[in-house]
Amino acid sequence: MATPVNVPPSLKADVWQYFGFKNCEDSEEPDKSKAVCKMCKMEVKHCGNTTNLRNHLTRHHPDIPLAKTADTKQRSLEKAFAVKLASTSPRAQKITQSVATFICKDICPYSVVENDGFQNLINTLEPRYVLPTRKHLSEVVIPNMYEKVKHDVTASLKSAERVAITCDSWTSRATDNYLTITWHHIDQEWRLVSHVLQTRTTEASHTAVNLSEIMFKAIEEWEVTNKNPVIVTDNAANMVRAVEITGWLHIGCFAHTLNLASQAGLKVPAVAQLLGRVRRIASFFHRSTVASRKFKEKQKILNLPAHKLVTDGVTRWNSTLEMLERFLEQQPAISAALLSPEVRRSDSDLCSLTEADKTDGEDIVKALKPLKAATLVMSEEKSPTLSIIAPLHAQLLEKMISVSHDSSLIKDLKTAVYDNLKSRYVALKDKLYIASALDPRFKALPFLSKETCDNTFSQLVLEAAGLENVDTAIVSYRNKNKKLFFFALLELEYK
Repeated sequence: MATPVNVPPSLKADVWQYFGFKNCEDSEEPDKSKAVCKMCKMEVKHCGNTTNLRNHLTRHHPDIPLAKTADTKQRSLEKAFAVKLASTSPRAQKITQSVATFICKDICPYSVVENDGFQNLINTLEPRYVLPTRKHLSEVVIPNMYEKVKHDVTASLKSAERVAITCDSWTSRATDNYLTITWHHIDQEWRLVSHVLQTRTTEASHTAVNLSEIMFKAIEEWEVTNKNPVIVTDNAANMVRAVEITGWLHIGCFAHTLNLASQAGLKVPAVAQLLGRVRRIASFFHRSTVASRKFKEKQKILNLPAHKLVTDGVTRWNSTLEMLERFLEQQPAISAALLSPEVRRSDSDLCSLTEADKTDGEDIVKALKPLKAATLVMSEEKSPTLSIIAPLHAQLLEKMISVSHDSSLIKDLKTAVYDNLKSRYVALKDKLYIASALDPRFKALPFLSKETCDNTFSQLVLEAAGLENVDTAIVSYRNKNKKLFFFALLELEYK
């Protein structure tokens, strides 16, 4: 039986107090391929770890107490995570910046860091991280982030040749008044860059003078007075007058123009009366649990989509169209539900639409389809530009011309929309046509007469008169001045 010798001091695992190595026959060095149990002298294969040795002790010497490796490792991990990250460590600073970004982008209150759920989330993701207090976030982290972002935005604005501004006055749910100003410009890589520069409370009345003063202060604060800005606002009289005071070029928001024109059509007396009845019935089904339950039962019986009725909003004309479309879709279920005894007891004078009303409703939906399509185009466009206004405006005017088979109600609706649209952008039509001519999608100007189209391109040629030859075009292209490049090519084409 082999006699074990002492193991080297480097082997510190607890099992080595019960094992040793035997000496090689031709050397004084021990043979480390096999360990020898000091109690039973059995040789156990040694593969560089203590697994075989522990298994031998567990099987043949169960009375020997050994520390559990998993428990030791677990205690080591727990000990490591018990040490909190220093607030100045790169890891902690990165997480703090992420928390601040989350608060800013999702418009969360500073108190979110005190919520149990949020604290549990952060502790699960990084147990060593210590959340900052709301005071530290509001007085140190967020202000520092603001200064950095402001510096980057200022540098971006300084590189712009011209800027466009959008202004919107709005009221919060707490009935506080605000004015939001957004900047847009093209960077050196010809990408559209947008920055919300400020959202300021407007405690004074929203007069044109007060609004223009806010605009002037914003221009001075961001040092873009020499950028010859163009301002886009809604068509409210005070906003239009405020921009007139500044002296800058003003463009009325086309989406708001569509809303005003559509609202004009919906305010035609006969249309308004029909929509009033639809709105009353839809509201009744929203507030009556009995009627709502009966309505759902009739939907299943008639195999109609399980859609709820829609009530419209004051500021969104398309919500009125959606209300009417949904009402017409669910008309059979509505009529059946209103005829139920339980429903009639709750509102005896409520009745559904007549066949003539349904026909008028379908005609209204059909007449307003072009306006809905235009609204969706403007809403879905990621980077809407001035060039899209003239083509859409021209197409809508064409669609709003009455035809012989239109009913008197539809003629009145189309006339109201047409007159409202016709009065818009009269003073800006030349600029709109030029903008469309510069857009590859509309450069042929198919929505204009030949005479107007020729006049538009003549104006472009006059603007390009300073470009003499193709060398100018090449230089313009190399300098990434695509507008001058286009003008140069256009001039060469006309020559």
